[in-house]
Amino acid sequence: MRGIKKALTLLLLHATTLASLAAQTSPAQKARQNVLFIAVDDLRPELGCYGAGYIHSPNIDRLAKQGMVFRRAYCQQAVCSPSRSSVMTGTRPDTTKVWDLTTHFRKALPDVVTLGQHFMQHGYFVQGMGKIYHGGLDDAKTWSVPWQTPKATKYALPQNQALDRRNRSSDAPKDADQKDKDGTGDNAKAAVDPDAAQASGFNVRGPAFECADVPDNTYQDGKVAELAIATLQKCSRQAAPFFLAVGFIKPHLPFIAPKQYWDRYDPAQIQLATNTFSPNGAPNYAVQPGGELRNYHGIPEGSIPFDLARQLKHAYYAAISYTDAQVGLLLDELDRLDITRNTIVILWGDHGYKLGEHDAWCKHSNVENDVRAPLILTAPDMLQRGMSTDALVEFVDIYPTLSELAGLPLPGHLEGVSFAPLLADPKRVWKSAAFSQYPRESGKTGNQNLMGYSMRTERHRLTVWVLSKDHTAVVATELYDEVNDPQENTNVADLPANAPLIAQLMTQWQQGWQGARPSFSSQH
Repeated sequence: MRGIKKALTLLLLHATTLASLAAQTSPAQKARQNVLFIAVDDLRPELGCYGAGYIHSPNIDRLAKQGMVFRRAYCQQAVCSPSRSSVMTGTRPDTTKVWDLTTHFRKALPDVVTLGQHFMQHGYFVQGMGKIYHGGLDDAKTWSVPWQTPKATKYALPQNQALDRRNRSSDAPKDADQKDKDGTGDNAKAAVDPDAAQASGFNVRGPAFECADVPDNTYQDGKVAELAIATLQKCSRQAAPFFLAVGFIKPHLPFIAPKQYWDRYDPAQIQLATNTFSPNGAPNYAVQPGGELRNYHGIPEGSIPFDLARQLKHAYYAAISYTDAQVGLLLDELDRLDITRNTIVILWGDHGYKLGEHDAWCKHSNVENDVRAPLILTAPDMLQRGMSTDALVEFVDIYPTLSELAGLPLPGHLEGVSFAPLLADPKRVWKSAAFSQYPRESGKTGNQNLMGYSMRTERHRLTVWVLSKDHTAVVATELYDEVNDPQENTNVADLPANAPLIAQLMTQWQQGWQGARPSFSSQH
């Protein structure tokens, strides 16, 4: 009898000890989930999971089936560095003061806690590889260990390598091409308008596309995927949770992919843009033709000929499929390591892209093609999977969302809202607007530096062009009806019948992003 009583006493003591330990463990510690953060350069939302069944993107589509597709996600400025700075700081371009490809956000925000820093401060191992920040603008404070990118050739074919070297020789304009350290080819010269500087380097690079019968790891993205897999293996053996940021550069120019990805498309079936004209009634500086593309050998000034446009689009699609395959390798490794069930995965493209729409290519504007980008997220605790939402979300919301999903407190400097509640209720009432912006320098606007501020609502896009030094001085206004004119072909701002609507939208625009927040977000 005494033995039974002693056993019961020990059992009770053990249970009490376990209960005490559990009480000392915070909810954040219980739910410490890994994060795989995948950035893709110049990826527009033209994927199978976005309804483009002709695109071969089985791995990104697989991720979508495991999580949620955000069908209306908007970047804060449609060019690499401003967009990425906003994502990583959780603030908007007018706060980071990053409107170009040369300014580091730490100049204006020396003490800001970046997304990576925030996770590191809460016990995470944080590592970055590939293109996360733009070009040579890395931020050492973001990472637990130094950021790295494997070296790789830009072109595989010897004739293309030689052409690229010759065009970049001393015979080319010395100010036309300041090569980025990540090799993506975005010109770093622009002080105000990156597109303007990119246009200055006419045909100073190699070809705009390449099809070579080579292994995936010939190019940078294949090597980045290999490094990411090795890092995942290492991280899976560590006690600390990890935040692994992996940046793929394709489909950024030059549009390059191994031949097997080109072979997945029949060029005869590739449809070209039908709205190959500037928006009717818009200021002539609203959409630029795409000087970035003209940096590459063989690309003419003016409209792109039909056959060349088809080649370029074929190459872009092949580059999407190449990157999709690298994403698949990472997802496969999560499964093989049995850590998918404890890992948040987010994939985002830093901005949209034009492929001939408005007789233009690349990004650098406020049109829907440029500011709308893919965003897909899956989290271990999601109750609904394979869902999509039409709620308006912004890339500045990524920081608070990942923090909330990981159980971390939210810093006070954030200028976005966690969209985690949408994972449980994709149709709930959400933001009333999303905001983007893009500058134009005086050479294109009649000797005035302008900033174009764009607001996307459920039904409309309003873009207001103001003087950069005096935001009360409105120079031009654009209004597009996204239901009747989803390609944004006709500016209807000056129609007398739309005067009341313009007044209403201007009031909403003046209230800014603060006034567009959902009334019952998880942060209120």
